[in-house]
Order: sequence, then C-alpha cells, then structure tokens
Amino acid sequence: MSLMRATSPHARSGDNTAKVMLQVAAATAPGVLAMVIYFGIGVLINIALCVVTALLCEAAVMKLRGRPAAFYLRDYSAFVTALLLGIALPSYCAWWLPVVGSAVAIVLSKHLYGGMGYNPFNPAMVGYVVLLISFPVDMTRWVGAAEVIGGAPSISEAVSLVFGSYNIDGFTRATPLEIVRLNESVLLSQLYEIEPIFSRGTFAGVGWETISFGFLLGGLFLLFRRVITWHAPVAMLATLALLSLLFYDSGSSLSEGSPLLHLFSGATMFGAFFIITDPVSGATSNKGRLIFGAGVGLFTYIIRAWGSYPDALAFAVLLMNFAAPTIDNYTLPRTYGHKRPRSATDLEER
Repeated sequence: MSLMRATSPHARSGDNTAKVMLQVAAATAPGVLAMVIYFGIGVLINIALCVVTALLCEAAVMKLRGRPAAFYLRDYSAFVTALLLGIALPSYCAWWLPVVGSAVAIVLSKHLYGGMGYNPFNPAMVGYVVLLISFPVDMTRWVGAAEVIGGAPSISEAVSLVFGSYNIDGFTRATPLEIVRLNESVLLSQLYEIEPIFSRGTFAGVGWETISFGFLLGGLFLLFRRVITWHAPVAMLATLALLSLLFYDSGSSLSEGSPLLHLFSGATMFGAFFIITDPVSGATSNKGRLIFGAGVGLFTYIIRAWGSYPDALAFAVLLMNFAAPTIDNYTLPRTYGHKRPRSATDLEER
C-alpha cells in the first residue's frame, strides 16, 4: 500500500498528479485567450509573476523541510495554484500584488498546513482574499474591454502599468456586476442603453460573457476527461441561477441583475469549474459536493446582492471550505463503524 496524494483542482485519484495538473492548465486556455483578446496581455503578466513567485516559494519551503524541491515541483501543483490566482487578479495590477498573493497561497495556505493534499482552504482563493482585504483599491481596478476603452494597452503600456510608471485610471472601468450594483435608481433597460459595456445587445457585459464561455468550454473538457465531477459545478450554477431568478423583477431600480448576468459575468464560470472542484478543500462525496456547490452559489448571490463585494465568489468558497468537514461528517459512508477519513489521500494497491 502506498499513499497517493492529490491536490486541487481534480477529482480522479487514479490519474498521475502531474498529468491532471497539465490538463487543468490546458483547460484554462480558452478563457485566458478571451481575456487577452478583450483586456490585453496584462493577464499573461499576472500569470508569469504568480508562477515565478510560486515556484520559488515552493522550492524554498521544500528545501527548509529537507525534501527534494525538484521532485515536488514536477507535480505542477504550485504552477496550477499560481495560474488560477493570476487569472483571478485584475489585469495590469501592480507587480507586487501577484508576488504577495502567490507567496501567501503557497507558504501560508498550502505548506503551513502540511503541504500538498492537506490544505483546508483553497490556496489561490486565500491569496486572492488576503490581497482584496489588504489592498481593496488596487484589487478593484479592472481594465475595460478593448472595444469599450478604444483599444487594449500596448505591450509597452502594459509593462509600464504593471511596474508602476503609468497611470492605470485611464484604462479602468467598472465591471458589469459593479455597474448594476451601483445604479439602483436606473432601470436595467436604461442602464444597458447608456453603459458602453452592455453595448451590442450583450447580456453580461462586453468581453465578460465571452470569457465566461471560454471557462465553461474548459470546464466541459475537464468533465469529458473525468478530471472533475459535475456535482459541485452544477449545484453552484443551478443555485445561483435560481436565486437570481427568484429576486429578479424584470429590471426595476432595485433588481440585482438577471440570471444570465450572474452566470456569465464575473468569476462565476471560472469558479464553478476550476475553484470549487478542489477535493482537498471541498467536500469529498458526490452528495457532499452537491451541498458544497449549492452553498457556494448561495453565498455568492447573498454577498453580490446585499454585501460589500460585487463578485464575492472567493469569499463564498472560503466560507464553504469551513463547512466542508461538517458536510463530510454527514455525507461520507462509514466503514467499520468509523467515518472514512476526509483528505486528498487515496490508498492504492501496488
């Protein structure tokens, strides 16, 4: 018997961890490509900074723990964590935000709890939330879609924006979720007419809905490859759609947005297929995953509608990470009178 450890985000213990991680990374390609098309190369700079920092932190911690760094770097878990964090960050944010966020994700959220397979919270979301709470102004400066602001920043402008010698305010725009949230005195039909981000009849904002479709496509690839299961994503998306439909009043001044807006704007699709499918910090059984996903959808809508953050997915995920052990306690089958251990480790016959 030997222990096979696996880490986020995947659900197939029989697969080699490195192979699974590479499939997850490949699945993000459509969404990342859409982000580059609409927002420019800022997302690639974010990802590069996150990846370099994460790999250096991973190697340093492995050395301190007396373990071969090269061996553990080959599983690509640190790379995928950094990739997911880089995608989640605002394009063209200051260079030190990806650096700090990646260090927090790897050192504090992952290795402080024992390393791969033992983290109770999703590392990428921990890094993101630490940055959002600590630097709220910098973390809410999202660049507008290229066709809304008259073209994405050039490569030279992108480098200047990231490394602090260029003013980003000329490129920033409120996100679709922020616009709907901050304009409660305007009918949604009127808002869609006056806001450029909703031009061309878009239902979730120029660029944002295409990006969401990109991550949906990647999620379907992961489902097809059986890297993840459908339970958590479907439960989250169904809950979010149901709640947004329940409270949607066809567009009055108090409406919180249509179901399509909530599903295809912000980080909804990215979170549904690439974040909440982490079996280490999420629930373990299929029934538990349904409950976990529904909880993420519930908290996402509550915070979006009545909280202080327009997107809220990262907070929803961390709140449900707290609840995951309790969910497992009541949903995992018991063996020989004892609850099956909740972890990302699987016993495999050799």
